Order: sequence, then structure tokens, then C-alpha cells
Amino acid sequence: MKIATYNVNGVNGRLPVLLRWLSETTPDIVCLQELKAPQEKFPEQAILEAGYKAIWHGQKSWNGVAILSRGDIPREIRRILPGDPEDVHSRYIEAEIAGLTIGGLYLPNGNPAPGPKFDYKLRWFDRLITHAESLLAAGKPALLTGDFNVMPTEMDVYKPESWIDDALFRPETRAAFAELVAQGWTDALRTIYPHEKIYTFWDYFRNAFARNAGLRIDHFLLSPQVAERLIDAGVDKQVRGWEKTSDHAPVWIELKD
Repeated sequence: MKIATYNVNGVNGRLPVLLRWLSETTPDIVCLQELKAPQEKFPEQAILEAGYKAIWHGQKSWNGVAILSRGDIPREIRRILPGDPEDVHSRYIEAEIAGLTIGGLYLPNGNPAPGPKFDYKLRWFDRLITHAESLLAAGKPALLTGDFNVMPTEMDVYKPESWIDDALFRPETRAAFAELVAQGWTDALRTIYPHEKIYTFWDYFRNAFARNAGLRIDHFLLSPQVAERLIDAGVDKQVRGWEKTSDHAPVWIELKD
């Protein structure tokens, strides 16, 4: 089974790229982030014609998350991260598919930091940590995936010294990610590539992709039951070089059936 996550940076504007990638790589399950489309503007028909059923939570101009499946339609569990009923951002969606509980997320960027946006990021992270603990306690195979907007270590960022004050790399953000993983989650990419620099995001500016000046901010966290099924993981880096593409590349894992 192949599961992927992809911050598309606008599902309608990048639809040709998304459809080409789906056609060429045929993942079984896909989590999407940054749809940047209201609920009624999600390209459901095009996704169906590509062979995927979908659930999604849209938001006008910003955010937005979805889960696609080549098999049965995902059985939606929730589309709001618990812990703050007043938070209306479309940043989390959770479903059961093929015996897995999958949480697709788009964690807040948090810049500028310090400030209100960074405070919101840390509160959201706290809610994620609490909910993640409940997923592990349930004892079911589960995974959390998406754009976490955090580089966990210096290995995960080109020129770390230039990111010290950024919300994606500040000590508070990295500590929150470490606390999350310490619950018992396995970082899939880092498990497969323990000593290599591997990136998932390259800025549009300063020729970042050509220079491989990237960041690893898109992650797969696997519960123990899923981690023991992990065969491989990787980044479809070539997609970042396509015309009119996202600044993220798709990330994937392969699990034993």
C-alpha cells in the first residue's frame, strides 16, 4: 500500500500537476493540504475521473485539506482538530481507510514570531499532541501526515543558521514536534533516511530548487502498528521541477499489506 501527502498550494491552479502526478505514481491514499478553495469549488469530478474518491474540508482563499482514496471512499471521522471549538481554519481531516486511521493536517506557519500567529501555532500544536495521544491510546493502526511547518533538526534545513528566528525552526516549535514523536510515533522519512539530507519544500525565490536549498516540513508519523509495516518512504522531488508546480513535493510511504 502506498500512501502520499502533498501540499498542492492551490488545488485548482495546480490541478494539471496533481492529475499528472496521480497518473504517474498511482498512490492508494493521498492527503492534500492548502487547497485554497471553498468547499463547493473542490474539483471532485476531475478527481473522480482520475480514479479517486475524496472527502475534503475547504476554505475560501486559504488552508483546506482533503483525503483521496483509490479504493473505498474514506469514512470521515472528524474535520476539526479537537480542543478549540472557535477555531474555524480548515487544517485537519481524519478518516478510516483500509483499516487505518489517517489524520491529514496543515499545521499553522506561525510567522512572524514571536507574535499572535506564533502563539496560535503553539496552541494548535498542543491540541495536536493531545489528540495524537488519544489516537495511540485507542490502540488502532494510525498515522498523522501533512505539512507540519516544522524542521525537526538541523539536518532538515539548508543553512540552519539563517532560520534560527523563524517560526518553523524556533526551539518551541521543534520541542513541540519532539514531544509529539516521543509519545511513540515513528518519523517515517527519517527512519528510511537516518543520515541524509532530504527535503520536501523549496521556495520559489533565490533559485532554491536548483540549488537544493530546501526544508523538510512534510512528515509521516506512524503509530507502532503501522511502523512495523513500513517498507519504504521517499519524496517525488521531480514534481517540484514541473511547470506551474507547488513549492512542495509529494512525500510517500509504502506499507506491507
